[in-house]
This record gives sequence, C-alpha cells and structure tokens, in this order.
Amino acid sequence: MKTKMKLMASLKIWLAIYPSITLFLFLFGNALSLLPLYQRTFILTIGLVPWIVFAGIPFLDFILRQFTYKPKK
Repeated sequence: MKTKMKLMASLKIWLAIYPSITLFLFLFGNALSLLPLYQRTFILTIGLVPWIVFAGIPFLDFILRQFTYKPKK
C-alpha cells in the first residue's frame, strides 16, 4: 500500500473513531465511570469496533465518493 493510501486510510479511521468515542462517552460516561478501567475499555471496544467496521467507515467511504466522483463525459 502506498503512503498516500495509508494516510487516507488512517484519516478515515480517525474520522470515524473520534466522534464515535466522544458521543459514546457523552452518552454513557457517567454510568461507566463506576466500573474499573479494564471493564470500561472492554465495553467501549465491544460496542464501537463493530460500529466503526460496519457503519462508520462505509459511511465515510460513501461521503468521500460523493465529493470525489467525476462523471465520465
């Protein structure tokens, strides 16, 4: 994989992860704060990894295709 493709992939992943984690912690942070760190981390990852893989990244791919699509003449 070329450097530009790796950079784009890492940017897409970050764009999916950061808002998802922020929203998850905003919604459930108080309830999770009672748990030990390893349990909070487990719950966070068990919920967000599938979200990122099956919804977050495909959604970002769709949005980026809308902006980069060049119709053939």
